[in-house]
Amino acid sequence: MRRVSPKRIDDGSLTEETGEPRFSPRAPFHTALRSFPLRTRRPGEPLVVEHLVRRFGFTLVAGAAGLRRPILVSELHRPGLALAGHFAYHPPERVQVLGKTEVSFVADLPASLRFERFRRLLSPETPCVVVAHGEAAPPELLSAAEEAAVPVLLSDVPTTHLMGKLTSFLEAELAPRTTIHGVLVEVYGIGILLTGESGIGKSETALELVKRGHRLVADDAVEIHKTSDNGLVGEAPDVIANLIEIRGLGVLDVMALFGAGAVKESQSIALVIHLEPWNEDRSYDRLGLDETTTRLLDVEVPMVVLPVRPGRNLAVLIEVAAMQFRLKQMGYHSAREFAERLGQVLDEKA
Repeated sequence: MRRVSPKRIDDGSLTEETGEPRFSPRAPFHTALRSFPLRTRRPGEPLVVEHLVRRFGFTLVAGAAGLRRPILVSELHRPGLALAGHFAYHPPERVQVLGKTEVSFVADLPASLRFERFRRLLSPETPCVVVAHGEAAPPELLSAAEEAAVPVLLSDVPTTHLMGKLTSFLEAELAPRTTIHGVLVEVYGIGILLTGESGIGKSETALELVKRGHRLVADDAVEIHKTSDNGLVGEAPDVIANLIEIRGLGVLDVMALFGAGAVKESQSIALVIHLEPWNEDRSYDRLGLDETTTRLLDVEVPMVVLPVRPGRNLAVLIEVAAMQFRLKQMGYHSAREFAERLGQVLDEKA
Protein backbone atom coordinates (compact mmCIF):
# COMPACT_ATOMS: atom_id res chain seq x y z
CA MET A 1 0.00 0.00 0.00
CA ARG A 2 1.27 3.43 -0.94
CA ARG A 3 2.09 5.50 2.05
CA VAL A 4 0.38 8.88 2.05
CA SER A 5 2.09 11.75 3.73
CA PRO A 6 -0.12 13.85 5.97
CA LYS A 7 -1.21 17.18 4.50
CA ARG A 8 0.00 20.22 6.38
CA ILE A 9 -2.31 23.19 6.28
CA ASP A 10 0.18 25.97 6.91
CA ASP A 11 2.02 27.85 4.15
CA GLY A 12 4.45 25.63 2.27
CA SER A 13 2.41 22.48 2.94
CA LEU A 14 2.74 19.28 0.92
CA THR A 15 0.08 17.67 -1.25
CA GLU A 16 -0.91 14.14 -0.33
CA GLU A 17 -0.57 12.82 -3.89
CA THR A 18 2.81 14.14 -4.98
CA GLY A 19 4.55 15.61 -1.97
CA GLU A 20 5.08 18.84 -3.94
CA PRO A 21 4.77 22.21 -2.23
CA ARG A 22 1.15 23.30 -1.98
CA PHE A 23 0.23 26.86 -2.94
CA SER A 24 -1.60 28.75 -0.20
CA PRO A 25 -4.25 31.12 -1.55
CA ARG A 26 -4.31 32.85 1.82
CA ALA A 27 -0.70 33.98 1.55
CA PRO A 28 -0.08 37.74 1.74
CA PHE A 29 -0.03 39.82 -1.42
CA HIS A 30 3.07 39.57 -3.56
CA THR A 31 5.44 42.47 -3.57
CA ALA A 32 4.46 44.83 -6.35
CA LEU A 33 6.84 45.31 -9.24
CA ARG A 34 8.76 48.55 -9.49
CA SER A 35 6.65 51.54 -10.33
CA PHE A 36 5.84 52.19 -13.97
CA PRO A 37 4.64 55.55 -15.33
CA LEU A 38 1.04 54.79 -16.30
CA ARG A 39 -0.33 57.08 -18.99
CA THR A 40 -3.83 58.49 -19.12
CA ARG A 41 -5.78 57.36 -22.16
CA ARG A 42 -5.98 60.02 -24.85
CA PRO A 43 -9.08 60.49 -27.04
CA GLY A 44 -9.07 57.95 -29.85
CA GLU A 45 -6.22 55.94 -28.33
CA PRO A 46 -6.74 52.15 -28.14
CA LEU A 47 -7.55 50.79 -24.69
CA VAL A 48 -4.61 48.86 -23.24
CA VAL A 49 -3.87 47.10 -19.95
CA GLU A 50 -2.02 50.03 -18.37
CA HIS A 51 -5.19 52.15 -18.67
CA LEU A 52 -7.00 49.45 -16.69
CA VAL A 53 -4.27 49.48 -14.02
CA ARG A 54 -4.47 53.24 -13.73
CA ARG A 55 -8.27 53.34 -13.60
CA PHE A 56 -8.72 50.67 -10.90
CA GLY A 57 -5.46 50.95 -8.98
CA PHE A 58 -4.47 47.33 -9.53
CA THR A 59 -1.20 45.95 -8.16
CA LEU A 60 1.07 44.71 -10.93
CA VAL A 61 3.03 41.61 -9.85
CA ALA A 62 4.13 40.00 -13.14
CA GLY A 63 4.20 40.50 -16.90
CA ALA A 64 5.13 44.19 -16.93
CA ALA A 65 6.32 43.83 -20.52
CA GLY A 66 2.68 43.36 -21.59
CA LEU A 67 1.24 46.57 -20.17
CA ARG A 68 0.59 47.83 -23.71
CA ARG A 69 -1.46 44.77 -24.66
CA PRO A 70 -4.76 45.92 -26.22
CA ILE A 71 -8.15 45.12 -24.73
CA LEU A 72 -10.55 44.54 -27.61
CA VAL A 73 -13.69 43.06 -26.01
CA SER A 74 -15.75 44.11 -23.01
CA GLU A 75 -16.70 40.60 -21.88
CA LEU A 76 -14.80 39.05 -18.97
CA HIS A 77 -14.04 35.38 -18.34
CA ARG A 78 -13.57 33.27 -15.21
CA PRO A 79 -11.46 30.35 -16.49
CA GLY A 80 -12.57 27.66 -14.05
CA LEU A 81 -13.09 24.99 -16.72
CA ALA A 82 -9.81 25.88 -18.42
CA LEU A 83 -7.90 25.45 -15.16
CA ALA A 84 -9.58 22.04 -14.86
CA GLY A 85 -8.14 21.15 -18.28
CA HIS A 86 -11.14 21.86 -20.53
CA PHE A 87 -10.00 24.47 -23.07
CA ALA A 88 -12.71 23.92 -25.70
CA TYR A 89 -14.43 27.26 -26.46
CA HIS A 90 -12.07 29.06 -24.10
CA PRO A 91 -12.10 32.80 -25.05
CA PRO A 92 -8.43 33.90 -24.80
CA GLU A 93 -9.16 37.44 -26.01
CA ARG A 94 -11.03 38.34 -22.81
CA VAL A 95 -9.65 39.68 -19.54
CA GLN A 96 -9.30 36.61 -17.30
CA VAL A 97 -10.54 36.98 -13.71
CA LEU A 98 -9.57 34.59 -10.91
CA GLY A 99 -11.61 34.65 -7.72
CA LYS A 100 -11.57 32.56 -4.56
CA THR A 101 -13.07 29.57 -6.38
CA GLU A 102 -10.40 29.41 -9.08
CA VAL A 103 -7.48 30.14 -6.76
CA SER A 104 -8.55 27.54 -4.19
CA PHE A 105 -9.02 24.97 -6.97
CA VAL A 106 -5.55 25.37 -8.44
CA ALA A 107 -4.07 25.25 -4.93
CA ASP A 108 -4.89 21.52 -4.83
CA LEU A 109 -3.22 20.77 -8.16
CA PRO A 110 0.39 19.58 -8.40
CA ALA A 111 2.80 22.40 -9.08
CA SER A 112 3.83 21.02 -12.49
CA LEU A 113 0.20 20.73 -13.57
CA ARG A 114 -0.55 24.25 -12.35
CA PHE A 115 2.27 25.62 -14.51
CA GLU A 116 1.07 23.67 -17.57
CA ARG A 117 -2.52 24.93 -17.16
CA PHE A 118 -1.43 28.53 -16.73
CA ARG A 119 0.85 28.32 -19.78
CA ARG A 120 -2.13 27.23 -21.87
CA LEU A 121 -4.34 29.89 -20.32
CA LEU A 122 -1.99 32.74 -21.21
CA SER A 123 -2.15 32.88 -24.98
CA PRO A 124 -0.83 35.70 -27.22
CA GLU A 125 -4.39 37.14 -27.36
CA THR A 126 -4.87 37.30 -23.57
CA PRO A 127 -4.79 40.94 -22.36
CA CYS A 128 -4.19 40.27 -18.66
CA VAL A 129 -5.18 38.23 -15.61
CA VAL A 130 -6.84 39.86 -12.61
CA VAL A 131 -6.73 38.05 -9.25
CA ALA A 132 -9.57 39.41 -7.14
CA HIS A 133 -10.83 39.29 -3.54
CA GLY A 134 -7.41 39.78 -1.97
CA GLU A 135 -6.21 36.36 -3.10
CA ALA A 136 -2.53 35.70 -3.79
CA ALA A 137 -1.43 34.83 -7.30
CA PRO A 138 0.00 31.29 -7.61
CA PRO A 139 3.79 31.28 -8.21
CA GLU A 140 3.24 29.20 -11.34
CA LEU A 141 0.94 31.90 -12.71
CA LEU A 142 3.65 34.50 -12.15
CA SER A 143 6.23 32.35 -13.93
CA ALA A 144 3.94 31.66 -16.89
CA ALA A 145 2.98 35.34 -17.06
CA GLU A 146 6.59 36.47 -17.20
CA GLU A 147 7.26 33.92 -19.91
CA ALA A 148 4.25 35.06 -21.99
CA ALA A 149 4.51 38.78 -21.08
CA VAL A 150 0.90 38.81 -19.83
CA PRO A 151 0.32 41.21 -16.90
CA VAL A 152 -0.97 39.73 -13.64
CA LEU A 153 -2.92 42.25 -11.56
CA LEU A 154 -4.11 41.99 -7.98
CA SER A 155 -7.21 43.54 -6.44
CA ASP A 156 -8.75 43.31 -2.97
CA VAL A 157 -12.25 44.02 -4.32
CA PRO A 158 -14.70 41.05 -4.09
CA THR A 159 -14.87 39.15 -7.37
CA THR A 160 -18.53 39.79 -8.28
CA HIS A 161 -18.29 43.48 -7.43
CA LEU A 162 -15.06 43.85 -9.38
CA MET A 163 -16.47 42.11 -12.45
CA GLY A 164 -19.47 44.45 -12.43
CA LYS A 165 -17.23 47.53 -12.29
CA LEU A 166 -14.89 46.15 -14.94
CA THR A 167 -17.73 45.26 -17.29
CA SER A 168 -19.34 48.70 -17.00
CA PHE A 169 -16.01 50.41 -17.63
CA LEU A 170 -15.07 48.24 -20.61
CA GLU A 171 -18.51 48.53 -22.23
CA ALA A 172 -18.32 52.31 -22.01
CA GLU A 173 -14.73 52.53 -23.25
CA LEU A 174 -15.09 50.01 -26.08
CA ALA A 175 -18.51 51.13 -27.30
CA PRO A 176 -18.72 52.28 -30.94
CA ARG A 177 -18.11 56.03 -31.13
CA THR A 178 -18.49 58.85 -33.59
CA THR A 179 -18.30 62.64 -33.54
CA ILE A 180 -20.87 64.71 -35.41
CA HIS A 181 -21.48 68.40 -35.97
CA GLY A 182 -24.41 69.52 -33.84
CA VAL A 183 -25.59 70.71 -30.44
CA LEU A 184 -26.81 68.47 -27.63
CA VAL A 185 -29.16 69.85 -24.96
CA GLU A 186 -31.32 68.43 -22.21
CA VAL A 187 -34.88 69.78 -22.31
CA TYR A 188 -37.33 68.59 -19.66
CA GLY A 189 -35.09 65.55 -19.12
CA ILE A 190 -35.10 64.65 -22.83
CA GLY A 191 -31.78 64.55 -24.67
CA ILE A 192 -32.24 66.47 -27.93
CA LEU A 193 -29.60 66.58 -30.64
CA LEU A 194 -29.86 69.69 -32.84
CA THR A 195 -28.47 69.27 -36.33
CA GLY A 196 -28.38 71.46 -39.40
CA GLU A 197 -26.02 73.36 -41.64
CA SER A 198 -23.54 75.80 -40.16
CA GLY A 199 -25.08 79.18 -39.32
CA ILE A 200 -28.68 77.90 -39.12
CA GLY A 201 -28.95 78.97 -35.45
CA LYS A 202 -28.25 75.84 -33.43
CA SER A 203 -25.99 77.52 -30.87
CA GLU A 204 -28.25 80.56 -30.47
CA THR A 205 -31.22 78.26 -29.90
CA ALA A 206 -29.25 76.29 -27.32
CA LEU A 207 -28.32 79.52 -25.53
CA GLU A 208 -31.99 80.54 -25.38
CA LEU A 209 -32.87 77.10 -23.99
CA VAL A 210 -30.20 77.48 -21.28
CA LYS A 211 -31.68 80.87 -20.35
CA ARG A 212 -35.07 79.15 -20.02
CA GLY A 213 -33.67 76.69 -17.45
CA HIS A 214 -32.53 73.78 -19.60
CA ARG A 215 -29.02 72.38 -19.83
CA LEU A 216 -26.24 72.36 -22.41
CA VAL A 217 -24.27 69.16 -22.99
CA ALA A 218 -22.20 69.93 -26.09
CA ASP A 219 -21.95 72.65 -28.71
CA ASP A 220 -20.58 72.36 -32.23
CA ALA A 221 -19.06 68.85 -31.80
CA VAL A 222 -20.89 66.01 -30.06
CA GLU A 223 -19.10 62.77 -29.23
CA ILE A 224 -21.62 59.92 -29.38
CA HIS A 225 -21.10 56.39 -28.16
CA LYS A 226 -23.38 53.39 -28.28
CA THR A 227 -24.32 51.74 -25.00
CA SER A 228 -24.90 48.04 -24.42
CA ASP A 229 -28.69 48.36 -24.67
CA ASN A 230 -28.47 50.02 -28.11
CA GLY A 231 -28.94 53.47 -26.64
CA LEU A 232 -26.86 56.51 -27.57
CA VAL A 233 -25.06 58.79 -25.14
CA GLY A 234 -23.55 62.11 -26.16
CA GLU A 235 -20.95 64.31 -24.51
CA ALA A 236 -18.66 67.19 -25.33
CA PRO A 237 -14.98 66.76 -26.21
CA ASP A 238 -12.86 67.80 -23.22
CA VAL A 239 -11.43 70.83 -24.98
CA ILE A 240 -14.87 72.45 -25.52
CA ALA A 241 -16.73 71.18 -22.45
CA ASN A 242 -19.17 73.81 -21.05
CA LEU A 243 -18.36 76.19 -23.92
CA ILE A 244 -20.65 77.59 -26.60
CA GLU A 245 -19.75 79.70 -29.64
CA ILE A 246 -22.00 82.59 -30.61
CA ARG A 247 -21.08 84.51 -33.75
CA GLY A 248 -20.38 88.13 -32.81
CA LEU A 249 -19.81 87.31 -29.12
CA GLY A 250 -17.19 84.59 -29.41
CA VAL A 251 -16.74 81.61 -27.13
CA LEU A 252 -18.80 81.73 -23.91
CA ASP A 253 -18.39 79.64 -20.75
CA VAL A 254 -21.95 78.57 -19.99
CA MET A 255 -21.14 77.30 -16.50
CA ALA A 256 -19.44 80.57 -15.53
CA LEU A 257 -22.32 82.64 -16.91
CA PHE A 258 -25.34 80.60 -15.77
CA GLY A 259 -24.01 78.32 -13.02
CA ALA A 260 -23.22 74.62 -12.70
CA GLY A 261 -26.89 73.71 -13.15
CA ALA A 262 -26.83 74.97 -16.74
CA VAL A 263 -24.49 72.26 -18.04
CA LYS A 264 -24.37 68.47 -18.01
CA GLU A 265 -21.46 66.13 -18.73
CA SER A 266 -23.37 63.57 -20.78
CA GLN A 267 -26.91 62.78 -21.86
CA SER A 268 -28.71 59.95 -23.59
CA ILE A 269 -30.02 61.00 -27.00
CA ALA A 270 -33.75 60.43 -27.40
CA LEU A 271 -34.69 62.83 -30.21
CA VAL A 272 -32.99 64.50 -33.17
CA ILE A 273 -34.32 67.88 -34.35
CA HIS A 274 -32.98 68.90 -37.73
CA LEU A 275 -33.07 72.62 -38.51
CA GLU A 276 -33.22 73.63 -42.16
CA PRO A 277 -34.03 76.86 -44.05
CA TRP A 278 -37.68 77.27 -44.92
CA ASN A 279 -38.33 75.98 -48.42
CA GLU A 280 -41.56 77.24 -50.02
CA ASP A 281 -41.49 74.39 -52.53
CA ARG A 282 -41.36 71.71 -49.85
CA SER A 283 -44.46 70.24 -48.22
CA TYR A 284 -43.98 70.05 -44.44
CA ASP A 285 -45.93 67.76 -42.16
CA ARG A 286 -48.80 69.75 -40.62
CA LEU A 287 -50.54 67.02 -38.65
CA GLY A 288 -47.66 65.12 -37.09
CA LEU A 289 -48.75 61.72 -38.41
CA ASP A 290 -45.52 61.17 -40.31
CA GLU A 291 -42.88 59.80 -37.95
CA THR A 292 -39.37 59.86 -39.35
CA THR A 293 -36.15 58.50 -37.92
CA THR A 294 -32.45 58.89 -38.53
CA ARG A 295 -29.69 56.33 -38.02
CA LEU A 296 -26.77 57.01 -35.71
CA LEU A 297 -24.28 54.20 -35.07
CA ASP A 298 -26.85 51.74 -36.47
CA VAL A 299 -29.47 52.92 -33.95
CA GLU A 300 -32.77 54.35 -35.19
CA VAL A 301 -33.54 57.66 -33.43
CA PRO A 302 -36.82 59.64 -33.84
CA MET A 303 -36.31 62.82 -35.85
CA VAL A 304 -38.27 66.03 -36.33
CA VAL A 305 -37.55 68.49 -39.14
CA LEU A 306 -38.12 72.14 -38.17
CA PRO A 307 -38.05 74.72 -40.97
CA VAL A 308 -36.35 77.97 -39.92
CA ARG A 309 -37.46 81.43 -40.97
CA PRO A 310 -37.66 84.86 -39.28
CA GLY A 311 -40.30 85.09 -36.60
CA ARG A 312 -40.25 81.45 -35.48
CA ASN A 313 -39.31 80.97 -31.82
CA LEU A 314 -37.16 77.85 -32.10
CA ALA A 315 -36.56 77.52 -28.35
CA VAL A 316 -40.30 77.34 -27.65
CA LEU A 317 -40.84 74.92 -30.52
CA ILE A 318 -38.11 72.63 -29.18
CA GLU A 319 -39.63 72.74 -25.70
CA VAL A 320 -42.98 71.71 -27.16
CA ALA A 321 -41.29 68.99 -29.21
CA ALA A 322 -39.76 67.59 -26.01
CA MET A 323 -43.13 67.60 -24.23
CA GLN A 324 -44.82 66.04 -27.26
CA PHE A 325 -42.15 63.32 -27.37
CA ARG A 326 -42.75 62.56 -23.70
CA LEU A 327 -46.50 62.28 -24.30
CA LYS A 328 -45.88 59.81 -27.13
CA GLN A 329 -43.66 57.76 -24.84
CA MET A 330 -46.56 57.66 -22.38
CA GLY A 331 -48.90 56.37 -25.08
CA TYR A 332 -50.74 59.53 -26.10
CA HIS A 333 -50.46 60.66 -29.73
CA SER A 334 -52.40 63.88 -30.38
CA ALA A 335 -52.17 63.65 -34.19
CA ARG A 336 -53.66 60.16 -34.20
CA GLU A 337 -56.33 61.31 -31.76
CA PHE A 338 -57.24 64.13 -34.14
CA ALA A 339 -57.26 61.76 -37.12
CA GLU A 340 -59.65 59.42 -35.29
CA ARG A 341 -61.99 62.29 -34.38
CA LEU A 342 -61.96 63.54 -37.96
CA GLY A 343 -62.69 60.05 -39.23
CA GLN A 344 -65.67 59.73 -36.88
CA VAL A 345 -67.10 63.07 -38.07
CA LEU A 346 -66.72 62.08 -41.71
CA ASP A 347 -68.37 58.70 -41.04
CA GLU A 348 -71.32 60.41 -39.35
CA LYS A 349 -71.82 62.74 -42.33
CA ALA A 350 -71.48 59.96 -44.88
